Amino acid sequence: MWSAEPAVKTESEMGTEVTKVAEAVRRSRGETMRTVTTRQPIRGRSAWHPNDFKTPAAYSVTLNNAHFKAFDAALVANRQAGRKTEDIMCADFLLDAITADVAAWRDEVMMGRGFVMLDRFPTDHYSLDDLGMIFYGLGTHFGRAVSQSSMGDRLGHVTDVGGRDRRERAYRNSRELTLHTDRCDLVAMLCVRQAMSGGVSGYSSAHTIYNEMLATRPELVEPLFNGFQYHRRGEQLPGEPIVTPERVPVLSECGGALSTAYIRSYIEMAANEQGTPLSDLEVAALDYFDEMSNRDDVKLTFMMEPGQAIFFNNCMLLHNRTNFDDYDDPARKRLLLRLWLMLDGMRPLAPAVQAYKGTEGIQPHEGNSTYYRGSAFGRGGSIGA
Repeated sequence: MWSAEPAVKTESEMGTEVTKVAEAVRRSRGETMRTVTTRQPIRGRSAWHPNDFKTPAAYSVTLNNAHFKAFDAALVANRQAGRKTEDIMCADFLLDAITADVAAWRDEVMMGRGFVMLDRFPTDHYSLDDLGMIFYGLGTHFGRAVSQSSMGDRLGHVTDVGGRDRRERAYRNSRELTLHTDRCDLVAMLCVRQAMSGGVSGYSSAHTIYNEMLATRPELVEPLFNGFQYHRRGEQLPGEPIVTPERVPVLSECGGALSTAYIRSYIEMAANEQGTPLSDLEVAALDYFDEMSNRDDVKLTFMMEPGQAIFFNNCMLLHNRTNFDDYDDPARKRLLLRLWLMLDGMRPLAPAVQAYKGTEGIQPHEGNSTYYRGSAFGRGGSIGA
């Protein structure tokens, strides 16, 4: 229901077309699955290039007094009801006066280009707690917030606590991040404060990357549909395996929608952990996927300003940021509020992707942290979103 146009041809459209995607692996697991021999490029607004946006206004919405009044009314109602921010449900945070606008923003994320920037959020008008409640409440109209780490944070604070230490989760260090996705369906980030320097955001459409690879190196597309095992980075629950038993596809099709799930460092950590190096073909496929995603004519870059909030489809877009240097004063340090949102089945996902993401995000652990103490590092970048 969420695709304006099918991301790839549906089964009825493809008829008897077949392809060998993880055939040997699936046979060994006793599974059968429809496969496709002729993959088709994606036509639609989701397969965008940066030059499609002449100015930031092409993907931005400027908030106005009607929006602020609706936010204020919902904030007051929830404060008076004594609710904590992370207890708020969609039915609690009523935005009736701007229902049409919120629906349009959500539809753009779900059925359009895959993201929307909300500009001029009045960050200086609210305390950080009130700002967090408004942002979280607005997020409930897009999806259900889940835990982002073993700390159980559903309203995440993207800020530097680990410096350049790559053992710290990426949202809590200042290293440059590779393009990746998170373990959720949608992501939202609100910029409260910028760093002293650096921290430029980047976004690439997986649909565009897929089209480019299909046109230039189609033989490297299939390993991405075959998928890879992922390292859990010590954030798995007690008794769970440290590496995913399933192969998680970088690209997958379900219900006519093409989705992506990708953290290369976790793939390489899993290979290191198990002592099973990736094949030359798999490495070539990942290298080319990375190359395509970072091309200037594929990746959109911008510096998020205080008061800007982005909501994006994590099933369609990859994101990253450059490294940054920050202030010594904690009150001036770079800070973004972040939400991981689940759609609870409203977007069809391949079973392996659904198993990898789960339904509750990263489950909180008593006494656990976001710091990785193992030895199975992947190459470069940070080792977690």
